[in-house]
Amino acid sequence: VRLAESGGGSIQAGGSLKLSCDYGRIPYSGYCMGWFRMGPKNEREAVAGIGADGSTSYAEFVKGRFTISQNDAQGILFLQMLNLEPEDSAMYYCAARLRPPFKGGDDCMSLSMDYWGKGTPVTISS
Repeated sequence: VRLAESGGGSIQAGGSLKLSCDYGRIPYSGYCMGWFRMGPKNEREAVAGIGADGSTSYAEFVKGRFTISQNDAQGILFLQMLNLEPEDSAMYYCAARLRPPFKGGDDCMSLSMDYWGKGTPVTISS
């Protein structure tokens, strides 16, 4: 399973970005996907997850601003980010979890994921 993120960039606070993660076809019957980020403190944190049942889960600090979605037929995961703040500056990673549990979005808010992309950088200036 290969994950390739894109869509990062440098913009001003208040702006929007849409990240994409091309994961292709995952030859397993069940899995979930998530977005994570690592900022200046070098601590990886969960941002959003989407479960095998389509349910979604979000970190408190992005609720109402970020939306996770996927086009499973094309094998693409998205993260729509609105009203970005300087504190959102980080390297953003997508990840896949093929081991249970993977039913719900919160299952993919765990750092114990099976596959990781290389990340796409997001820089928000004030």
